[in-house]
Amino acid sequence: MDLEQLIEIRPGVRSGKPCFKGTRITVYDVLEYMAGGMGEAELLQNFPALTPDHLRAALAFAAARERRLAALLTA
Repeated sequence: MDLEQLIEIRPGVRSGKPCFKGTRITVYDVLEYMAGGMGEAELLQNFPALTPDHLRAALAFAAARERRLAALLTA
């Protein structure tokens, strides 16, 4: 999955946090809702600008960030 197709960082938008392209919805917000138990159907209902691909991109983004952090800690 090419995260750059779905996620971007724009200075001045949501304090430069990663957002889904064309929205002001942050990846972190979606991840927090998922962690709180919100399912795919509910997320897509509450955020009609998002698709299932956006939700998978949020998970892939978090996994990539964890891999980078683990690499730093073991270096």
